[in-house]
Amino acid sequence: MSLNREEVIKLENKWIAPVFHRRPVVAVRGRDAILWDANGKQYVDCMAGYGAAFLGHCNPKVVEAVKAQAEKLLACHGSIYAEARAELLKQIERIAPKGLRKIFLSNSGTEAVELAFKAARKYTGKREIIAMMRGFHGKTLGALSATWNPKYRAPFEPLLPGVKFVPYGKAEKVREAVTPDTAAIIVEPVQGEGGIYVAPEGYLEELREICDQHGIILIFDEIQTGFGRTGRLFAYEHWNVLPDILCLAKAAGSGVPIGVTLTPDEVLGGFSIGEHSSTFSGNPLACAAAAATIEVLVEGRLWEKAEALGSLFKGLLSRMAEKYRVVREVRGLGLMLGVEYRFDILDVLNGLLERGVITLSSGTRILRFLPPVSITEAQIEYVVEKLEECTRLLEEGKMKS
Repeated sequence: MSLNREEVIKLENKWIAPVFHRRPVVAVRGRDAILWDANGKQYVDCMAGYGAAFLGHCNPKVVEAVKAQAEKLLACHGSIYAEARAELLKQIERIAPKGLRKIFLSNSGTEAVELAFKAARKYTGKREIIAMMRGFHGKTLGALSATWNPKYRAPFEPLLPGVKFVPYGKAEKVREAVTPDTAAIIVEPVQGEGGIYVAPEGYLEELREICDQHGIILIFDEIQTGFGRTGRLFAYEHWNVLPDILCLAKAAGSGVPIGVTLTPDEVLGGFSIGEHSSTFSGNPLACAAAAATIEVLVEGRLWEKAEALGSLFKGLLSRMAEKYRVVREVRGLGLMLGVEYRFDILDVLNGLLERGVITLSSGTRILRFLPPVSITEAQIEYVVEKLEECTRLLEEGKMKS
């Protein structure tokens, strides 16, 4: 390492905009579910780049693909055909939901959502968007307009007009919000940032029915749930409900930035040249990473492994939760799990960090676990053991609440 720990922290604090909640860890290396800091300490990483490193840090096949592509071609605008882009499209063709046969490649999840809104408005000729309370779709102005939490929205208003928020899981409230000018309904099958809330049974089916009845575009934001995380390749498969537009990112590139928007042919196929583009759309390096990611995921059927590991993890968390009054609920699907407490969990987060576990939060009272599928059973047991230590201290009043 050319810079020491203190130099790294000093430089980032000096130059990076103060928009991240910082933790006192300087990451230098990762492999599978383990992250090493500048002092050589290792952590079981249940954050995994906010879910981006689903295969694990530095998956060998992804690293090999990125290295090989870096030696051939790094930049290629979408106005020129590219071999790496075509290779990714071949892999997407293996997994694309039936009927969603037109794709735009972007750089992030928020960009995937931005295009979804543009596509819905252009295709329907309507303007309104119905989004969900607790929903999170990104922080660029369009996606932010459908992100519920006022702390993200208020400083930047006015935002995109015509966005309505209704309670998550309440299809009747969606019906009440629909007007002749409703273009799209956007929903996460499992709300991530909002607190790991899983769609109730029948909810997504009713949304599909509402959209079919009124000519509305149904958008599934699977930026966090896609590519195996919930125990299915895509989370919508738990309910067998197909959206009109599917937004993907995070795990798609194993840490290399890429976003994917999939639609029926007539939706994106109706765009004219120049109506939507991006300098880095289909970047060769990102495409190589994503193609390798999909290949590893599909050949190993890793969503099945995520389902099994998630069942173990959730079971251990649930048994722990039964012992402590400070824990309200454990919920989630696959390797997308949340533990809700009755008190602020900042000290639990910090306590876990001291014990070699990195996790993240949803709000102030919910711990969120997004570990890679390469996490071992022993590592899961270690995480729960350390969480129980912190929870016991919280209940005994020996840890701040």
